[in-house]
Amino acid sequence: MAKVAVLTTGGTVAMRHDPARGGAVPALTAADLTAVLPPGAPELAVEEVCNLPSSHFTLGDLWRIRERVAAHAADPEVAGVVVTHGTDTLEETAYLLDLTVPGEAPIVLTGAMRTASEVGADGPANLWAAVRVAASPQARGLGALVVLNDEIHAARFVTKTDTLSPATFQSPGWGPLGRVEGDRVHIPWRLEREVLPCPRLEERVVLLKLTIGMEVEMLEDALARGARGVVIEALGASRVPPWWIPIIQQALDAGVAVVIASRCPSGRVWDAYGYPGGHRTLKEMGCLFSPGLNGPKARIRLMVVLGAAQSAAEAASLWNGSSRPEESAWR
Repeated sequence: MAKVAVLTTGGTVAMRHDPARGGAVPALTAADLTAVLPPGAPELAVEEVCNLPSSHFTLGDLWRIRERVAAHAADPEVAGVVVTHGTDTLEETAYLLDLTVPGEAPIVLTGAMRTASEVGADGPANLWAAVRVAASPQARGLGALVVLNDEIHAARFVTKTDTLSPATFQSPGWGPLGRVEGDRVHIPWRLEREVLPCPRLEERVVLLKLTIGMEVEMLEDALARGARGVVIEALGASRVPPWWIPIIQQALDAGVAVVIASRCPSGRVWDAYGYPGGHRTLKEMGCLFSPGLNGPKARIRLMVVLGAAQSAAEAASLWNGSSRPEESAWR
């Protein structure tokens, strides 16, 4: 039977209620988590990377998880890798792994919305489903997947949509790739993978979300603090107020990469308008555009690109060199 590496990093799946501290805290070890798996589970290689709420993760923690996953994924004896993770930032870690860890071995992230001490704790079922997907030949070549609530989602599309629901992870506009159904893992859809070189992450990348009437002080502050990249969750399909145009141009002239994403939960970043601040304006200025990614994932992608590129031209080439999800993702 296939060998599966299980890397634990903490999160709600590893928490229990502590009366002395007035709430749930990290408590379960990697051995505790895997001890609940039923007879007949694949052989496991278990490693505890950390035991933290994912809201506490630094970029150093993120990089350490990435390096450990890459090491296990490169082991020819490992069929797949499972990462248990807090749900707050799970989608960002999943996308980084999908974008930067090569190979055929599936990387499956999972977690829980209820702690181990709550009635109806979902952690054990989610972990068992994730192990089954990681061991499944159907999942090979799909990169990083997110498995909760018996649904299998692509890291590229999935996002946390609800603060409390066990069905929080959804892929707006796309839906799941497959499901864990009783005695089988069923994945009827497949994606073309994209893997970028990743010697390091450029940490000086900020994310800004536009709202009505918003002034430019936050972007000015980011530039003053030495930002090397900026992701702007723009209005609608990629629009900014006209008074943002000069400061965006200032950033571009200073060699800062500016990526335009959308604050909408789904849809292509594009429009046909000719007025100032629309897609045409930003494209002519030299902005980059999110390939179907939300703001947090576009930030991850830009950190990867800037960490690998030696020039602005190379960064633009790396950013634009892949197929767009909405054009040729499915096969």
